[in-house]
Parts: sequence; C-alpha cells; structure tokens
Amino acid sequence: MPLVNYVTREITCKIVYYGPGRSGKTSNLRHVHDRLPPGRAGQMVSLATEGDRTLFFDFLPVDLGVVANFATRFQLYTVPGQSYYAATRRLVLQGADGVVFVADSRRRQRDENLASFQDLHEQLASHGVDPRTMPMVLQYNKQDLPRELLMAPAELSELLNFRGAPEFAADALGGVNVFETMRAACALVLKRIASGAAAAA
Repeated sequence: MPLVNYVTREITCKIVYYGPGRSGKTSNLRHVHDRLPPGRAGQMVSLATEGDRTLFFDFLPVDLGVVANFATRFQLYTVPGQSYYAATRRLVLQGADGVVFVADSRRRQRDENLASFQDLHEQLASHGVDPRTMPMVLQYNKQDLPRELLMAPAELSELLNFRGAPEFAADALGGVNVFETMRAACALVLKRIASGAAAAA
C-alpha cells in the first residue's frame, strides 16, 4: 500500500524486482540509477549477502508524476534470488505496490524461472495479497546472448505470462528496455492509485 505524507504532499510507492538468482535484477537498478539526472535519484543502498553475487536490496527513490495533487516517489528494491533467502524475499516484498519479474532467458534456467515465479505468488499470498491483482511487469533478460542458448520471448511469455502483463525482452547490462520496464511498472502502480483515489472521491 502506498505511503501518503499529507505534510509534504507526497505519495511513496514501492516496486520490487523479483526473479531467480543472477537474472539481472541488480543490473536493472544500477542502469536506472546511473542514468537518472542528478538530484532525481537518492542514494543507492546495498547489503551484500554471503554467497550471493547480487545485492541484498537496493533503495532508489525516483520522482515520477502527480496524483490528486500529490507528488509521487518510487522506491525500487531487488530481492536475493537464491532459495535459501526466502525469509529475506518475504520481508522485502512486504508492502510492495508493484513487481517487476526479471526472468533469465537462458534455456537452462527454465525451471529456476518457474520456481521463482511460483515463489513470488506464494510470498504475495503470505502477505494476504492476491497475486492476480498485483501490478506486474515481466522482463525477459539476457536476450543479447547467442540465440542457441536462449528461450525466445514468445516461449517465456507462454511459460510465465498467463495474465497478459506488460512484457519486455531486455539486455539489462546494455540497458535495452530497462527504462521501458521500469516506466511500465510505475504506470501500472500510478493507474491503480489514481483509480483508488477516484473511487474514494
């Protein structure tokens, strides 16, 4: 649920980048953070976890748009993908307003993608959230690798995107469709907030 500060007239929303280990979640946030204009991004905070090559989580406020005369601020987080960090993923996912699921497009990671996607749904349900109502964007990362190693975006879509969510084939290290993924997630969250504000009016 978004946090509303009536003093500063600001709405803070939380988007969590979820997916299997080393799928490119951290690369997404680093790319966005490094290329935002000075003053638009807060400090990126990270906690390294033993045995995990990615970051524990990232904190990245991004000012985007206005809803009902309130400025909107987004906090972007990653979660560790390895199975033994389930408790951490549950904690970081708490209070999320939107999710970006970053899939590893390598064919050998098919089962890991499925397991992580199922874990996401279980974690949301553990917070009392219906996964079907959570604003979600899917990103099929590492599409820059040789084609013979990869599942095509259409294959990944058939495997994961049963709800028709926005989806992007991406190369997070190269920045391909990184901002597009983030903007789509932010737009879904803002649309949900705006519809809730309209209903309450």
